[in-house]
Parts: sequence; structure tokens; C-alpha cells
Amino acid sequence: MKRSIYMFLGMLLLLPACTKDFLDINTDPNYASKTSENRLLTAAEQGLSYSLGFTNDNRGARGLTEVLSVYMHQVCVRESPDQYGADGNDINITGSWTDMYSSSPAQVGSDILGTLQNIETLISQGTTNGNLVYVGIAKIIKAYAISQFVDAFADVPYSEANKFLSAGIRYPKYDKGAEIYPQLFALLDEGIANLSADAPNTLVPAGDDLYYNGSTARWANLARTIKLKLYNQVRLVQNVSSQVAALEAENKMIGATGESFMFTYGRGTTPDDRNPGFNDYFASQRSHYMSPWFYEILKGYNKTIFTGNPDPRLPYYFYDQLLFDEEAQNSTDYRDSSFVAIPFGSVSVNRDFLQDESMTMFGIYPVGGRYQSDTAFVDASLATGAAPFRMLTYADRLYIEAELMISGVLPGDARAKLVAAMAESFVQVDFVVALASKQSGIPLLATGNTAVEEYTAKVLAAYDNGTTAKKLEIIMTQKWIQSFGNSVDQYADYRRTGYPILFDPNNRTMAPNGKLQPPLKGDPTIAGNQAAIPVQLSVGYPLSLPWSALDLNVNKNAPAQKLPASYPVFWDK
Repeated sequence: MKRSIYMFLGMLLLLPACTKDFLDINTDPNYASKTSENRLLTAAEQGLSYSLGFTNDNRGARGLTEVLSVYMHQVCVRESPDQYGADGNDINITGSWTDMYSSSPAQVGSDILGTLQNIETLISQGTTNGNLVYVGIAKIIKAYAISQFVDAFADVPYSEANKFLSAGIRYPKYDKGAEIYPQLFALLDEGIANLSADAPNTLVPAGDDLYYNGSTARWANLARTIKLKLYNQVRLVQNVSSQVAALEAENKMIGATGESFMFTYGRGTTPDDRNPGFNDYFASQRSHYMSPWFYEILKGYNKTIFTGNPDPRLPYYFYDQLLFDEEAQNSTDYRDSSFVAIPFGSVSVNRDFLQDESMTMFGIYPVGGRYQSDTAFVDASLATGAAPFRMLTYADRLYIEAELMISGVLPGDARAKLVAAMAESFVQVDFVVALASKQSGIPLLATGNTAVEEYTAKVLAAYDNGTTAKKLEIIMTQKWIQSFGNSVDQYADYRRTGYPILFDPNNRTMAPNGKLQPPLKGDPTIAGNQAAIPVQLSVGYPLSLPWSALDLNVNKNAPAQKLPASYPVFWDK
């Protein structure tokens, strides 16, 4: 079904673009503004996934996770996101912004408009045609997309965005996030109502709906789960107990793995239908190193959380190309037996050496890479790239409820909810493996797995012995681990709660004398100990992302560029 997206998109919006308004949030006068609702929906759904996920320039996909996976210390790169250095000219930020807001095909370098322009057209056209199921879905997507951008950028165009056709607005103002959020709750309620409204609905979604195949019940459940997520987001600045209680009493939210909000990628190569994060498996130069901080938490090396408790998900998350005693391609920065990476903030002489044939790669779970049942120099033929991009899952819902309970917003047993959330996290890995595996005999995690049972028991023992703050840290760190592959909500979670604890090169406990010590005997190919790695950081943690310089340069109603380390989102108190 997902392969059909390219057939739809290839037919979508085919007239040539006028370039005199290049980069405006505007509508190209040569754009074929009329196209059917089913094609608009397909384009919007794919565009949403592209704007939030990893970057793959070969497919024109540029997403926020490319930056935020570094900011959330699950991936390390040599490029500008290292040391929190992504500015408004970063191609991933400008690309994500343009792909979300563009009203001109010229802006995205193709015949496809931005997600929100397709959504606005879908709402208007579907309302006129009486196809209100499409309208309801479009409003839910719009509310989710805007909430993600508010959570990332703080203030964004909303009330005037993509309004050139309807209102002649060429240069939209930037609305305050605090003013936008209440409107999103209302928009979600409108979307739910539209799904079941008495209307002609001469055209209804089916295979063109790449998320739920036209199921109005699942879209309504998603909308209510998004509301739960947003209420949790604002709980520090607003009393949301009654709203959360009402949602829980209704109990019509995402309730199973298969109901999760995710974009299912395929295995096709012509055209490329794979997860954009799979790009490193066939790129001419590989760029995504697995974060040593993340690795050490999964290995049980971290001294403050899950110490001595190795995570059984590790072979599903990472793939090592080297045998434990095999020579690396070049001198390594950080090595632990077969694991080869560079740390955040490294200024080591080894940092920039080519390690394409040695570096640890994404595994099967985040992007559809290879499960660690062997070691080999990998290419695209050894894996599928068919892992879904997970945006809001059943596991996420359970972790959100656990956070609300431990924070006193929602009555209930936070420990029991954590148990359910962790169990669902392992089910979710098995779900992805079933979709993406090219290997046989991959062990299931969710059923009768002794390693999972032992790991869970040790996590719960730490939880039982912890303070309230430690219990929240355990909940949020488990949520961070399970969401590997999409870092947008991780970024919001960290700023809201302060968890998980992230690596700080300026912390003298984490990096004594400005140096990170890899495992002393981690490189079996050298005599003696591995050298400590010099690391540095000269800026504060970004409280929001910089706005796209492409928009600031042409939008006369845009604000001056912010200082990300001092510009929080309204709910960040």
C-alpha cells in the first residue's frame, strides 16, 4: 500500500512553478490548485513524516530528528548539530520548515507542496465537497503538526500561515505558542466531530490514508491521545487534572501497538520507499555515529541509572560491523570491543578519521537496519530499511500516563503504568522486527524472554528504592530509550522534566578535566589503555530551535532570529 504513495505524489501538482516569490510562505500562481482529496491526503501524510524524521537528501527528506537525535544524545555527528551548533541556516531546519510550510513547489524543489498547504487545501476543498471525513483527518494532522513545531520552535506562523489563497496573506506573522495551543485542542475536537458528521462523503479515504486506511475510529482515538499528550505538555503552567480525567474516563485513545500513529515505510528501491534514516546503509559517506552516552546506558555502564543492568534491546538498536578484536579502518575515538563511535563534543585528533567500514550503525529498530546476529561490513543488501517512523505510539501513551501519575496530575499507580509501558516497549520492538526483518530467527522480546524479565525486575527494583524525582527519571529514561528513531518528543520531554540526564562535556563528573574516558581496555587491538577523549561545549542547551533563516530573510513579518539557549517554549517553566 505504501508504495502507491509515489504514484499519487508523482501525479500531484505537476505544473511548473513560478520562482519570483521563491521562499515566500505563499501560493505559486502557476500551481494547479485543484486536485482530489485523496491525493492531497497522501502528500500531506508523507510530508509530515519527512519533516519530523531523519534526513535523506536523495529523497528530499529533511527532518528535525536529524538535529534533535544529536541534541538528545542518541546520535553523534561531525556536522553542526554537534555541540548544539545548528543555526537557522542548518539544512535540516530550513528543509523541515520549508517542507512543512511551503506554499510553492519551487520552495521544495519539486512538484509537491508543503504539508500544511496540502492540509489547508484539503480542509477547504473537502468542506466544499461535503467530504468531511477527509476534513476531520486533515484537522487532526494539522493540530499534531503545529504542536510539534510549537514544541520545537516556540513561536511559529499559525493564524496567518498558508492563507494566501483564502485571505491574500503573503507574509504571515509568528504567533505565540501560548496562543496557539488552546486553538489546537479546539481543532482536534472539530476533527473528531467531522469524522462522524452527517455529510455526503462521496469520497472517503481508504488506501490513500497511509496511517489508518480510512478508519475513523482510529483517527478519533489518535486525536484524543494527542490531547492527552498536549495536556501533559502544559501541566507545569496549567491545571489540567479535570481534562486528563475526562479523557481517561472516556478511555477512547490509542490502545494497542497496531493502533499507533506511525508512517510505515517499505522495502522498495525504485522509487526509494525506505525509512530516510536507512540512508547510511547505502550512502557514499556515512555520517550517523551511535552516541556513546546512549550506548553506555544500554550496556549498564552508566553510574547513575540502570547500572549493571544491560538492556536486551541493544542488538536491535545498534549493529557493530567489527569483530571484537578486528582492526578498525583508522584510529578510533571511542571503542568498546566491536562498538565504534565518536562522542558528543569531541575535539580529538581521531574524530574525523573515516570509519565507514568500522563504525557502529543503526540497527533494525530505529530505521530498519540489521539485527546484531553477526558482524559484517554492511550495505543496503543486508537489511530492508522498512522500519516505521513512530510518532505517537501506544507505549508513548502509557509513559505519558505514568508521568501524569507520578506528577500527581492523574490518580493511579505510576509503577503499574511503568510496568505496562515497558512491556509494550518490548512488544513494539517485535512489531518493528516483523515489518523490517531480512534475517530469520530473530528472538522475540515480549514473550518468555528471560533477559527481558531480569532487566525489567532490576529497573523496578531501582524504581522502588528511588525518590519521587528518581522515579520520574526512570520513567522518562525508559520512554527516551523506546522512542529511538524519533527525537522530537524526546526534546520536549527533556525540557519539560529535565530527564533523561544528558552528557555534558562541562560536567567534571562526566568529563573530568574536559575529557571523556572510554572503556580502558575497550580497544583490544592496541597495547595499554585507550586515551581519554578531549570534549568541549561553549553554548548553553537550546531551549528551542532557531527559526529557518530562509523564512526570516524574506518574510517581513518574521521576528529577528532568536538565541536558542535563552528562548524557551511557553510550557517550559
